[in-house]
Amino acid sequence: MRIDDGVKREVLARADIGEVIGTYVQLRKRGNDLVGLCPFHGEKSPSLHVHPDQGFFKCFGCGVGGDVFTFLQKQENLAFPDALRMLAKRYGVALAEEDPHAARVRSEKEAIYHANDVARAFFHRMLLDVREGAAAREYCTNRGITAATIDAFALGYAPASWDALVDELRANDVAPDIAVKAGLIRPNDRGGHRTFYRERLMIPTFATTGETIAFGGRALGDVEPKYLNTSTTPVYTKGRFLYALNVARRAAAKEDSVIVVEGYLDCIALHQAGFTNAVAALGTAFTPDQARELRKAASRAILCFDADAAGIDAALKSIEALAAEGVAAWALRIPDGKDPDEFVRRNGAEAFRALLDAPISATQVKLDAEIDRQHGRLAAGALAGWAEETIRRLAPQQEWDRWRVYAAQRLELAPDDLRRARMMLSPHHFAPRGAPANTSRHLVPGTLERPSFEREVVSIVLEDPALLAEYADRIPSERFDNPRLRRVWETLRAHARSLVQPSDVRAVFAGDEDATAALASVSGVVVFADSEERRAKLDRVVERFARDDAERRYRELDGEITRLFEAEQPVPSDLRAEHAALAAELKG
Repeated sequence: MRIDDGVKREVLARADIGEVIGTYVQLRKRGNDLVGLCPFHGEKSPSLHVHPDQGFFKCFGCGVGGDVFTFLQKQENLAFPDALRMLAKRYGVALAEEDPHAARVRSEKEAIYHANDVARAFFHRMLLDVREGAAAREYCTNRGITAATIDAFALGYAPASWDALVDELRANDVAPDIAVKAGLIRPNDRGGHRTFYRERLMIPTFATTGETIAFGGRALGDVEPKYLNTSTTPVYTKGRFLYALNVARRAAAKEDSVIVVEGYLDCIALHQAGFTNAVAALGTAFTPDQARELRKAASRAILCFDADAAGIDAALKSIEALAAEGVAAWALRIPDGKDPDEFVRRNGAEAFRALLDAPISATQVKLDAEIDRQHGRLAAGALAGWAEETIRRLAPQQEWDRWRVYAAQRLELAPDDLRRARMMLSPHHFAPRGAPANTSRHLVPGTLERPSFEREVVSIVLEDPALLAEYADRIPSERFDNPRLRRVWETLRAHARSLVQPSDVRAVFAGDEDATAALASVSGVVVFADSEERRAKLDRVVERFARDDAERRYRELDGEITRLFEAEQPVPSDLRAEHAALAAELKG
Protein backbone atom coordinates (compact mmCIF):
# COMPACT_ATOMS: atom_id res chain seq x y z
CA MET A 1 0.00 0.00 0.00
CA ARG A 2 1.41 3.38 -0.98
CA ILE A 3 1.56 5.69 2.01
CA ASP A 4 0.58 9.27 1.34
CA ASP A 5 3.44 11.77 1.43
CA GLY A 6 1.36 13.91 3.76
CA VAL A 7 1.41 11.16 6.39
CA LYS A 8 5.17 10.78 6.05
CA ARG A 9 5.57 14.54 6.28
CA GLU A 10 3.46 14.66 9.43
CA VAL A 11 5.47 11.92 11.11
CA LEU A 12 8.77 13.58 10.15
CA ALA A 13 7.53 16.93 11.41
CA ARG A 14 6.60 15.48 14.81
CA ALA A 15 9.45 12.99 15.24
CA ASP A 16 12.56 14.48 16.86
CA ILE A 17 15.46 12.52 15.34
CA GLY A 18 17.70 13.45 18.26
CA GLU A 19 15.12 12.14 20.71
CA VAL A 20 14.61 8.88 18.78
CA ILE A 21 18.31 8.13 18.38
CA GLY A 22 18.90 9.28 21.94
CA THR A 23 16.83 6.35 23.22
CA TYR A 24 19.49 4.00 21.77
CA VAL A 25 22.66 6.10 21.92
CA GLN A 26 24.00 8.52 24.50
CA LEU A 27 24.29 11.82 22.61
CA ARG A 28 25.99 15.04 23.58
CA LYS A 29 25.88 18.48 22.03
CA ARG A 30 28.68 19.60 19.70
CA GLY A 31 27.90 22.86 17.95
CA ASN A 32 24.64 22.42 16.06
CA ASP A 33 25.04 18.65 16.02
CA LEU A 34 24.59 15.80 18.46
CA VAL A 35 27.35 13.20 18.57
CA GLY A 36 27.66 9.71 20.02
CA LEU A 37 29.00 6.20 19.53
CA CYS A 38 27.59 4.56 16.40
CA PRO A 39 25.44 1.49 17.23
CA PHE A 40 26.12 -0.08 13.84
CA HIS A 41 29.83 -0.74 14.37
CA GLY A 42 32.19 -0.99 17.31
CA GLU A 43 34.08 2.19 18.15
CA LYS A 44 35.61 4.01 21.10
CA SER A 45 35.48 7.56 19.73
CA PRO A 46 32.12 9.00 18.67
CA SER A 47 31.68 9.25 14.90
CA LEU A 48 27.87 9.33 14.75
CA HIS A 49 26.60 12.83 14.01
CA VAL A 50 22.93 13.75 14.28
CA HIS A 51 21.68 16.93 12.61
CA PRO A 52 18.32 17.76 14.28
CA ASP A 53 17.77 20.84 12.12
CA GLN A 54 18.21 18.84 8.91
CA GLY A 55 16.59 15.63 10.16
CA PHE A 56 19.50 13.37 9.20
CA PHE A 57 22.19 11.30 10.89
CA LYS A 58 25.55 10.25 9.51
CA CYS A 59 28.27 7.99 10.86
CA PHE A 60 31.72 8.94 9.62
CA GLY A 61 33.11 5.62 10.77
CA CYS A 62 30.99 3.08 8.90
CA GLY A 63 29.29 5.39 6.40
CA VAL A 64 25.69 4.66 7.47
CA GLY A 65 23.35 7.63 7.23
CA GLY A 66 19.78 8.62 6.58
CA ASP A 67 16.66 9.98 8.23
CA VAL A 68 14.84 8.87 11.36
CA PHE A 69 13.10 6.08 9.44
CA THR A 70 16.46 4.75 8.22
CA PHE A 71 17.86 4.68 11.76
CA LEU A 72 14.89 2.83 13.15
CA GLN A 73 14.87 0.34 10.26
CA LYS A 74 18.54 -0.51 10.80
CA GLN A 75 18.44 -0.47 14.59
CA GLU A 76 15.32 -2.60 14.91
CA ASN A 77 15.64 -4.57 11.64
CA LEU A 78 12.29 -3.23 10.44
CA ALA A 79 10.80 -2.72 7.01
CA PHE A 80 9.84 0.88 6.24
CA PRO A 81 6.08 0.45 6.84
CA ASP A 82 6.80 -1.00 10.28
CA ALA A 83 9.18 1.84 11.16
CA LEU A 84 6.55 4.32 9.99
CA ARG A 85 3.87 2.65 12.13
CA MET A 86 6.14 2.63 15.18
CA LEU A 87 6.93 6.34 14.88
CA ALA A 88 3.34 7.25 14.01
CA LYS A 89 2.13 5.51 17.14
CA ARG A 90 4.82 7.16 19.26
CA TYR A 91 4.01 10.66 18.01
CA GLY A 92 0.26 10.32 17.66
CA VAL A 93 -0.16 10.33 13.88
CA ALA A 94 -3.15 8.34 12.61
CA LEU A 95 -2.48 5.81 9.85
CA ALA A 96 -4.95 4.11 7.54
CA GLU A 97 -5.35 0.36 8.00
CA GLU A 98 -2.82 -1.67 6.02
CA ASP A 99 -4.06 -3.14 2.77
CA PRO A 100 -4.87 -6.85 3.40
CA HIS A 101 -2.77 -8.02 0.43
CA ALA A 102 0.24 -5.97 1.58
CA ALA A 103 -0.20 -7.37 5.08
CA ARG A 104 -0.17 -10.93 3.73
CA VAL A 105 3.00 -10.30 1.71
CA ARG A 106 4.73 -8.73 4.70
CA SER A 107 3.60 -11.56 6.94
CA GLU A 108 4.87 -14.19 4.49
CA LYS A 109 8.30 -12.55 4.25
CA GLU A 110 8.60 -12.34 8.02
CA ALA A 111 7.63 -16.01 8.28
CA ILE A 112 10.36 -16.95 5.78
CA TYR A 113 12.92 -14.91 7.71
CA HIS A 114 11.90 -16.85 10.82
CA ALA A 115 12.17 -20.18 8.99
CA ASN A 116 15.63 -19.28 7.73
CA ASP A 117 16.74 -18.23 11.20
CA VAL A 118 15.53 -21.54 12.65
CA ALA A 119 17.39 -23.43 9.92
CA ARG A 120 20.55 -21.39 10.41
CA ALA A 121 20.60 -22.06 14.14
CA PHE A 122 19.92 -25.76 13.55
CA PHE A 123 22.71 -26.13 10.97
CA HIS A 124 25.16 -24.30 13.24
CA ARG A 125 24.26 -26.53 16.16
CA MET A 126 24.76 -29.63 14.00
CA LEU A 127 28.23 -28.46 12.92
CA LEU A 128 29.25 -28.08 16.56
CA ASP A 129 27.71 -31.42 17.56
CA VAL A 130 30.49 -33.84 18.49
CA ARG A 131 29.09 -36.72 16.42
CA GLU A 132 26.97 -35.17 13.68
CA GLY A 133 29.40 -32.42 12.68
CA ALA A 134 32.69 -34.35 12.85
CA ALA A 135 33.17 -34.70 9.08
CA ALA A 136 32.21 -31.09 8.39
CA ARG A 137 34.52 -29.78 11.13
CA GLU A 138 37.37 -31.84 9.65
CA TYR A 139 36.60 -30.32 6.26
CA CYS A 140 36.80 -26.82 7.81
CA THR A 141 40.09 -27.69 9.51
CA ASN A 142 41.57 -28.92 6.23
CA ARG A 143 40.55 -25.63 4.59
CA GLY A 144 42.07 -23.62 7.42
CA ILE A 145 38.72 -22.31 8.67
CA THR A 146 39.00 -21.52 12.38
CA ALA A 147 36.39 -21.87 15.11
CA ALA A 148 36.18 -18.08 15.37
CA THR A 149 35.41 -17.83 11.65
CA ILE A 150 32.78 -20.56 11.93
CA ASP A 151 31.03 -18.47 14.57
CA ALA A 152 31.53 -15.15 12.76
CA PHE A 153 29.90 -16.43 9.56
CA ALA A 154 27.38 -18.72 11.32
CA LEU A 155 28.58 -21.73 9.32
CA GLY A 156 26.68 -24.95 9.81
CA TYR A 157 26.18 -28.52 8.70
CA ALA A 158 23.16 -30.23 7.14
CA PRO A 159 23.10 -33.80 8.52
CA ALA A 160 22.39 -36.90 6.45
CA SER A 161 18.89 -37.31 7.91
CA TRP A 162 16.00 -36.67 5.50
CA ASP A 163 13.71 -35.32 8.21
CA ALA A 164 15.84 -33.77 10.98
CA LEU A 165 15.37 -30.24 9.65
CA VAL A 166 11.69 -30.92 8.93
CA ASP A 167 11.20 -31.86 12.58
CA GLU A 168 13.18 -28.81 13.76
CA LEU A 169 11.08 -26.44 11.70
CA ARG A 170 7.85 -28.04 12.90
CA ALA A 171 9.01 -27.75 16.52
CA ASN A 172 9.55 -24.03 15.97
CA ASP A 173 6.08 -23.44 14.49
CA VAL A 174 7.26 -23.07 10.89
CA ALA A 175 4.48 -24.12 8.54
CA PRO A 176 5.55 -26.61 5.83
CA ASP A 177 4.36 -24.36 3.00
CA ILE A 178 6.54 -21.52 4.33
CA ALA A 179 9.57 -23.83 4.59
CA VAL A 180 8.96 -24.97 1.00
CA LYS A 181 8.79 -21.35 -0.21
CA ALA A 182 12.03 -20.65 1.68
CA GLY A 183 13.71 -23.50 -0.23
CA LEU A 184 14.52 -25.45 2.93
CA ILE A 185 12.38 -28.55 2.35
CA ARG A 186 10.55 -30.26 -0.50
CA PRO A 187 7.49 -32.53 -0.73
CA ASN A 188 8.25 -36.26 -0.81
CA ASP A 189 6.40 -39.12 -2.50
CA ARG A 190 4.54 -40.08 0.68
CA GLY A 191 2.67 -36.84 1.18
CA GLY A 192 5.21 -35.50 3.66
CA HIS A 193 8.38 -33.45 3.27
CA ARG A 194 12.12 -34.03 3.06
CA THR A 195 15.06 -31.77 3.65
CA PHE A 196 16.65 -30.08 0.60
CA TYR A 197 20.20 -29.98 2.01
CA ARG A 198 22.01 -33.12 3.21
CA GLU A 199 25.63 -33.75 4.20
CA ARG A 200 26.81 -30.30 3.24
CA LEU A 201 28.65 -27.41 4.86
CA MET A 202 25.97 -24.74 5.18
CA ILE A 203 26.82 -21.10 4.51
CA PRO A 204 24.04 -18.58 5.24
CA THR A 205 23.66 -15.31 3.35
CA PHE A 206 22.42 -12.27 5.27
CA ALA A 207 20.73 -9.09 4.10
CA THR A 208 22.53 -5.90 5.10
CA THR A 209 19.79 -5.40 7.70
CA GLY A 210 20.61 -8.73 9.35
CA GLU A 211 17.93 -11.14 8.11
CA THR A 212 18.94 -14.63 6.95
CA ILE A 213 17.82 -14.70 3.32
CA ALA A 214 19.50 -17.72 1.67
CA PHE A 215 21.91 -20.64 2.02
CA GLY A 216 24.72 -22.20 0.05
CA GLY A 217 25.43 -25.88 0.71
CA ARG A 218 29.01 -27.00 -0.09
CA ALA A 219 29.61 -30.73 -0.68
CA LEU A 220 32.25 -32.16 1.65
CA GLY A 221 33.75 -34.43 -1.00
CA ASP A 222 33.80 -34.93 -4.75
CA VAL A 223 30.03 -34.79 -5.10
CA GLU A 224 28.11 -32.99 -7.82
CA PRO A 225 26.81 -30.42 -7.70
CA LYS A 226 29.61 -28.91 -5.65
CA TYR A 227 27.15 -26.27 -4.36
CA LEU A 228 23.42 -26.30 -3.77
CA ASN A 229 22.10 -22.76 -3.48
CA THR A 230 18.78 -21.24 -2.54
CA SER A 231 16.81 -20.43 -5.67
CA THR A 232 14.45 -17.47 -5.97
CA THR A 233 12.17 -16.96 -2.96
CA PRO A 234 9.98 -14.06 -1.79
CA VAL A 235 13.00 -12.72 0.17
CA TYR A 236 15.89 -13.67 -2.12
CA THR A 237 16.69 -13.26 -5.80
CA LYS A 238 20.04 -14.38 -7.16
CA GLY A 239 21.90 -11.46 -8.67
CA ARG A 240 20.51 -8.88 -6.25
CA PHE A 241 22.65 -9.56 -3.18
CA LEU A 242 26.35 -9.77 -2.36
CA TYR A 243 27.57 -12.37 0.08
CA ALA A 244 29.15 -10.91 3.27
CA LEU A 245 28.26 -7.30 2.40
CA ASN A 246 26.55 -7.13 5.78
CA VAL A 247 29.90 -7.56 7.55
CA ALA A 248 32.12 -5.95 4.88
CA ARG A 249 30.34 -2.58 4.71
CA ARG A 250 32.25 -0.92 7.54
CA ALA A 251 35.71 -1.81 6.18
CA ALA A 252 34.56 -1.03 2.63
CA ALA A 253 33.41 2.45 3.64
CA LYS A 254 36.64 3.08 5.55
CA GLU A 255 38.87 2.04 2.63
CA ASP A 256 36.46 3.15 -0.10
CA SER A 257 37.09 -0.16 -1.85
CA VAL A 258 35.61 -3.65 -2.02
CA ILE A 259 37.41 -6.87 -2.92
CA VAL A 260 35.09 -9.00 -5.05
CA VAL A 261 35.58 -12.77 -5.32
CA GLU A 262 33.48 -15.48 -6.95
CA GLY A 263 32.65 -17.87 -4.12
CA TYR A 264 31.72 -18.12 -0.47
CA LEU A 265 34.90 -19.81 0.77
CA ASP A 266 37.20 -17.40 -1.06
CA CYS A 267 35.39 -14.55 0.67
CA ILE A 268 35.52 -16.22 4.09
CA ALA A 269 39.24 -16.98 3.68
CA LEU A 270 40.00 -13.32 2.91
CA HIS A 271 38.05 -12.12 5.94
CA GLN A 272 39.92 -14.58 8.12
CA ALA A 273 43.21 -13.26 6.71
CA GLY A 274 42.25 -9.71 7.65
CA PHE A 275 40.74 -8.46 4.38
CA THR A 276 37.38 -7.60 5.88
CA ASN A 277 36.15 -5.59 2.88
CA ALA A 278 35.73 -8.75 0.78
CA VAL A 279 32.39 -9.84 -0.71
CA ALA A 280 31.33 -12.59 -3.11
CA ALA A 281 29.26 -12.07 -6.25
CA LEU A 282 27.87 -15.65 -6.20
CA GLY A 283 27.44 -15.74 -9.96
CA THR A 284 29.26 -15.66 -13.24
CA ALA A 285 29.32 -11.86 -13.40
CA PHE A 286 28.13 -8.76 -11.61
CA THR A 287 24.58 -7.68 -12.23
CA PRO A 288 23.40 -4.04 -12.27
CA ASP A 289 21.59 -4.63 -8.95
CA GLN A 290 24.78 -5.91 -7.33
CA ALA A 291 26.76 -2.99 -8.74
CA ARG A 292 24.27 -0.58 -7.18
CA GLU A 293 24.54 -2.39 -3.83
CA LEU A 294 28.32 -2.23 -3.96
CA ARG A 295 28.21 1.47 -4.88
CA LYS A 296 26.45 2.17 -1.60
CA ALA A 297 29.51 0.86 0.24
CA ALA A 298 32.45 2.09 -1.86
CA SER A 299 33.44 3.68 -5.17
CA ARG A 300 36.25 1.24 -6.02
CA ALA A 301 36.06 -2.50 -6.72
CA ILE A 302 38.95 -4.96 -7.04
CA LEU A 303 37.88 -8.09 -8.92
CA CYS A 304 39.47 -11.45 -8.04
CA PHE A 305 37.89 -13.84 -10.52
CA ASP A 306 39.37 -17.10 -11.78
CA ALA A 307 42.01 -16.91 -14.51
CA ASP A 308 40.17 -19.35 -16.81
CA ALA A 309 38.04 -18.24 -19.75
CA ALA A 310 34.85 -18.13 -17.69
CA GLY A 311 36.53 -16.05 -14.99
CA ILE A 312 37.94 -13.57 -17.48
CA ASP A 313 34.55 -13.25 -19.18
CA ALA A 314 32.91 -12.66 -15.79
CA ALA A 315 35.47 -9.96 -15.00
CA LEU A 316 34.81 -8.22 -18.33
CA LYS A 317 31.04 -8.24 -17.82
CA SER A 318 31.47 -7.07 -14.22
CA ILE A 319 33.62 -4.14 -15.33
CA GLU A 320 30.82 -2.96 -17.61
CA ALA A 321 28.18 -3.28 -14.88
CA LEU A 322 30.35 -1.44 -12.37
CA ALA A 323 31.31 1.30 -14.82
CA ALA A 324 27.62 1.92 -15.53
CA GLU A 325 27.15 2.66 -11.81
CA GLY A 326 30.23 4.88 -11.62
CA VAL A 327 32.39 2.37 -9.74
CA ALA A 328 36.09 2.30 -10.67
CA ALA A 329 37.03 -1.33 -11.37
CA TRP A 330 40.41 -3.00 -11.00
CA ALA A 331 41.46 -6.65 -11.17
CA LEU A 332 43.96 -9.00 -9.54
CA ARG A 333 45.88 -11.56 -11.51
CA ILE A 334 46.68 -14.31 -9.00
CA PRO A 335 49.81 -16.29 -9.94
CA ASP A 336 49.49 -19.86 -11.24
CA GLY A 337 45.74 -19.54 -11.62
CA LYS A 338 45.10 -20.05 -7.91
CA ASP A 339 41.89 -18.81 -6.29
CA PRO A 340 42.16 -16.30 -3.40
CA ASP A 341 41.50 -18.98 -0.76
CA GLU A 342 44.31 -21.25 -1.94
CA PHE A 343 46.71 -18.35 -2.53
CA VAL A 344 46.24 -16.91 0.97
CA ARG A 345 46.57 -20.30 2.65
CA ARG A 346 49.77 -21.11 0.76
CA ASN A 347 51.43 -17.71 0.64
CA GLY A 348 49.98 -15.75 3.54
CA ALA A 349 48.18 -12.44 3.94
CA GLU A 350 51.20 -10.26 3.15
CA ALA A 351 51.62 -11.86 -0.26
CA PHE A 352 47.96 -11.14 -1.05
CA ARG A 353 48.40 -7.60 0.24
CA ALA A 354 51.25 -7.17 -2.24
CA LEU A 355 48.88 -8.16 -5.06
CA LEU A 356 46.32 -5.64 -3.83
CA ASP A 357 48.96 -2.92 -3.90
CA ALA A 358 49.48 -3.45 -7.64
CA PRO A 359 46.07 -4.20 -9.22
CA ILE A 360 45.43 -4.16 -12.95
CA SER A 361 43.18 -1.35 -14.14
CA ALA A 362 39.91 -2.09 -15.89
CA THR A 363 41.30 -0.39 -18.99
CA GLN A 364 44.18 -2.87 -19.25
CA VAL A 365 41.91 -5.84 -18.53
CA LYS A 366 39.57 -4.86 -21.35
CA LEU A 367 42.36 -4.05 -23.81
CA ASP A 368 44.31 -7.24 -23.11
CA ALA A 369 41.27 -9.49 -23.28
CA GLU A 370 39.96 -8.18 -26.59
CA ILE A 371 43.37 -7.97 -28.26
CA ASP A 372 44.17 -11.54 -27.16
CA ARG A 373 40.76 -12.74 -28.30
CA GLN A 374 40.97 -11.13 -31.74
CA HIS A 375 44.66 -11.84 -32.39
CA GLY A 376 44.96 -13.30 -35.88
CA ARG A 377 41.26 -12.84 -36.57
CA LEU A 378 41.08 -9.09 -37.09
CA ALA A 379 43.65 -6.70 -38.47
CA ALA A 380 45.27 -4.45 -35.88
CA GLY A 381 43.86 -1.38 -37.58
CA ALA A 382 40.33 -2.73 -37.20
CA LEU A 383 40.83 -2.86 -33.44
CA ALA A 384 42.22 0.65 -33.17
CA GLY A 385 38.83 2.36 -33.08
CA TRP A 386 37.55 -0.06 -30.46
CA ALA A 387 40.69 0.48 -28.35
CA GLU A 388 40.30 4.26 -28.54
CA GLU A 389 36.66 4.07 -27.48
CA THR A 390 37.53 1.74 -24.59
CA ILE A 391 40.29 4.05 -23.36
CA ARG A 392 38.01 7.08 -23.50
CA ARG A 393 35.22 5.28 -21.67
CA LEU A 394 37.18 3.66 -18.86
CA ALA A 395 40.32 5.72 -18.26
CA PRO A 396 40.61 9.21 -16.75
CA GLN A 397 41.31 11.74 -19.48
CA GLN A 398 44.79 12.54 -18.16
CA GLU A 399 45.75 8.86 -18.75
CA TRP A 400 44.51 8.55 -22.33
CA ASP A 401 47.92 9.07 -23.95
CA ARG A 402 49.56 6.46 -21.70
CA TRP A 403 46.93 3.87 -22.63
CA ARG A 404 47.17 4.78 -26.32
CA VAL A 405 50.88 3.95 -26.17
CA TYR A 406 50.13 0.67 -24.37
CA ALA A 407 47.43 -0.41 -26.84
CA ALA A 408 49.48 0.71 -29.84
CA GLN A 409 52.43 -1.42 -28.72
CA ARG A 410 50.21 -4.47 -28.37
CA LEU A 411 48.64 -3.81 -31.79
CA GLU A 412 52.00 -2.96 -33.38
CA LEU A 413 50.69 0.44 -34.41
CA ALA A 414 51.71 4.00 -33.73
CA PRO A 415 49.86 5.91 -30.97
CA ASP A 416 48.73 8.40 -33.61
CA ASP A 417 46.83 5.57 -35.32
CA LEU A 418 44.55 5.38 -32.28
CA ARG A 419 44.14 9.16 -32.21
CA ARG A 420 43.10 9.12 -35.84
CA ALA A 421 40.72 6.25 -35.10
CA ARG A 422 38.49 8.62 -33.16
CA MET A 423 37.51 10.16 -36.47
CA MET A 424 35.96 6.82 -37.34
CA LEU A 425 33.75 6.97 -34.29
CA SER A 426 30.30 8.54 -34.12
CA PRO A 427 30.24 12.33 -33.56
CA HIS A 428 29.33 12.08 -29.88
CA HIS A 429 32.77 10.55 -29.27
CA PHE A 430 34.54 13.65 -30.58
CA ALA A 431 34.04 15.36 -27.23
CA PRO A 432 36.49 13.78 -24.79
CA ARG A 433 34.81 12.11 -21.88
CA GLY A 434 36.41 12.31 -18.47
CA ALA A 435 36.35 9.63 -15.83
CA PRO A 436 32.97 8.87 -14.24
CA ALA A 437 32.04 11.21 -11.43
CA ASN A 438 32.19 8.37 -8.96
CA THR A 439 35.76 7.30 -9.85
CA SER A 440 37.53 6.51 -6.62
CA ARG A 441 39.00 9.45 -4.78
CA HIS A 442 42.06 7.25 -4.29
CA LEU A 443 42.71 7.27 -8.04
CA VAL A 444 42.24 10.82 -9.27
CA PRO A 445 41.98 13.11 -6.22
CA GLY A 446 41.16 16.70 -6.92
CA THR A 447 40.83 16.36 -10.69
CA LEU A 448 37.05 16.43 -11.06
CA GLU A 449 34.71 19.25 -10.14
CA ARG A 450 31.38 17.61 -10.90
CA PRO A 451 31.07 15.49 -7.75
CA SER A 452 31.48 18.72 -5.77
CA PHE A 453 28.89 20.58 -7.86
CA GLU A 454 26.34 17.76 -7.53
CA ARG A 455 26.73 17.49 -3.76
CA GLU A 456 26.61 21.26 -3.34
CA VAL A 457 23.50 21.74 -5.47
CA VAL A 458 21.54 19.04 -3.64
CA SER A 459 22.79 20.33 -0.27
CA ILE A 460 21.63 23.86 -1.08
CA VAL A 461 18.18 22.72 -2.18
CA LEU A 462 17.87 20.47 0.86
CA GLU A 463 18.44 23.51 3.04
CA ASP A 464 16.33 25.91 0.94
CA PRO A 465 13.79 23.91 -1.15
CA ALA A 466 12.04 27.05 -2.38
CA LEU A 467 14.96 27.62 -4.76
CA LEU A 468 13.99 24.49 -6.68
CA ALA A 469 11.24 26.24 -8.62
CA GLU A 470 13.77 28.78 -9.87
CA TYR A 471 16.57 26.40 -10.85
CA ALA A 472 14.88 23.07 -11.67
CA ASP A 473 14.88 23.75 -15.42
CA ARG A 474 18.26 25.50 -15.46
CA ILE A 475 20.08 22.52 -13.93
CA PRO A 476 19.06 19.45 -15.97
CA SER A 477 19.33 15.96 -14.48
CA GLU A 478 21.62 14.96 -17.35
CA ARG A 479 24.35 17.12 -15.81
CA PHE A 480 24.59 14.73 -12.85
CA ASP A 481 27.08 11.89 -13.31
CA ASN A 482 26.51 10.38 -9.86
CA PRO A 483 23.55 8.01 -10.45
CA ARG A 484 22.22 8.28 -6.88
CA LEU A 485 22.28 12.08 -6.85
CA ARG A 486 20.90 12.20 -10.39
CA ARG A 487 17.90 10.14 -9.30
CA VAL A 488 17.44 12.39 -6.26
CA TRP A 489 17.60 15.50 -8.45
CA GLU A 490 15.11 14.08 -10.95
CA THR A 491 12.65 13.47 -8.12
CA LEU A 492 13.23 16.93 -6.67
CA ARG A 493 12.63 18.53 -10.06
CA ALA A 494 9.36 16.61 -10.40
CA HIS A 495 8.19 18.07 -7.06
CA ALA A 496 9.78 21.49 -7.55
CA ARG A 497 6.55 23.48 -7.18
CA SER A 498 5.40 21.80 -3.98
CA LEU A 499 8.54 21.75 -1.83
CA VAL A 500 8.86 24.61 0.62
CA GLN A 501 10.42 23.29 3.84
CA PRO A 502 13.28 20.78 4.34
CA SER A 503 10.73 18.42 5.93
CA ASP A 504 8.87 18.42 2.58
CA VAL A 505 11.99 17.04 0.90
CA ARG A 506 12.46 14.37 3.56
CA ALA A 507 8.83 13.29 3.18
CA VAL A 508 9.24 12.77 -0.57
CA PHE A 509 12.12 10.33 0.05
CA ALA A 510 10.88 8.70 3.25
CA GLY A 511 11.23 4.95 2.91
CA ASP A 512 13.78 5.22 0.09
CA GLU A 513 16.92 4.07 1.91
CA ASP A 514 19.26 4.76 -0.98
CA ALA A 515 17.97 8.31 -1.49
CA THR A 516 17.96 9.19 2.21
CA ALA A 517 21.53 7.94 2.52
CA ALA A 518 22.48 10.17 -0.41
CA LEU A 519 20.75 13.16 1.23
CA ALA A 520 22.49 12.44 4.52
CA SER A 521 25.85 12.36 2.74
CA VAL A 522 25.37 15.88 1.31
CA SER A 523 23.62 17.45 4.30
CA GLY A 524 25.64 20.46 5.42
CA VAL A 525 28.24 20.15 2.63
CA VAL A 526 27.92 23.89 2.07
CA VAL A 527 26.57 26.51 4.46
CA PHE A 528 25.42 29.95 3.31
CA ALA A 529 24.10 32.88 5.26
CA ASP A 530 20.88 33.33 3.29
CA SER A 531 18.99 32.55 0.10
CA GLU A 532 20.85 35.21 -1.89
CA GLU A 533 24.19 33.54 -1.22
CA ARG A 534 22.72 30.19 -2.19
CA ARG A 535 21.24 31.69 -5.33
CA ALA A 536 24.62 33.20 -6.24
CA LYS A 537 26.24 29.77 -5.93
CA LEU A 538 23.59 28.17 -8.14
CA ASP A 539 24.09 30.94 -10.69
CA ARG A 540 27.80 30.09 -10.78
CA VAL A 541 26.90 26.46 -11.41
CA VAL A 542 24.67 27.42 -14.35
CA GLU A 543 27.47 29.63 -15.70
CA ARG A 544 29.84 26.68 -15.39
CA PHE A 545 27.50 24.61 -17.53
CA ALA A 546 27.66 27.24 -20.25
CA ARG A 547 31.45 27.19 -20.10
CA ASP A 548 31.53 23.38 -20.17
CA ASP A 549 29.33 23.45 -23.28
CA ALA A 550 31.65 25.97 -24.91
CA GLU A 551 34.72 23.87 -24.08
CA ARG A 552 33.05 20.74 -25.42
CA ARG A 553 32.13 22.49 -28.68
CA TYR A 554 35.67 23.87 -28.94
CA ARG A 555 37.10 20.34 -28.67
CA GLU A 556 34.64 19.07 -31.29
CA LEU A 557 35.74 21.80 -33.69
CA ASP A 558 39.38 21.17 -32.86
CA GLY A 559 38.96 17.49 -33.69
CA GLU A 560 37.15 18.24 -36.93
CA ILE A 561 39.77 20.76 -38.03
CA THR A 562 42.54 18.27 -37.18
CA ARG A 563 40.80 15.59 -39.25
CA LEU A 564 40.49 17.92 -42.25
CA PHE A 565 44.08 19.03 -41.88
CA GLU A 566 45.41 15.45 -41.74
CA ALA A 567 43.31 14.58 -44.78
CA GLU A 568 44.78 17.63 -46.57
CA GLN A 569 41.30 19.05 -47.10
CA PRO A 570 40.39 22.75 -46.80
CA VAL A 571 38.92 23.95 -43.51
CA PRO A 572 35.66 25.91 -44.06
CA SER A 573 35.86 29.52 -42.99
CA ASP A 574 32.81 29.24 -40.74
CA LEU A 575 34.51 26.47 -38.76
CA ARG A 576 37.65 28.56 -38.39
CA ALA A 577 35.60 31.58 -37.28
CA GLU A 578 33.59 29.64 -34.70
CA HIS A 579 36.78 27.96 -33.44
CA ALA A 580 38.52 31.33 -33.05
CA ALA A 581 35.51 32.91 -31.33
CA LEU A 582 35.25 30.10 -28.81
CA ALA A 583 38.99 30.23 -28.16
CA ALA A 584 38.72 33.95 -27.38
CA GLU A 585 35.66 33.39 -25.17
CA LEU A 586 37.31 30.62 -23.20
CA LYS A 587 40.56 32.55 -22.87
CA GLY A 588 38.64 35.52 -21.49
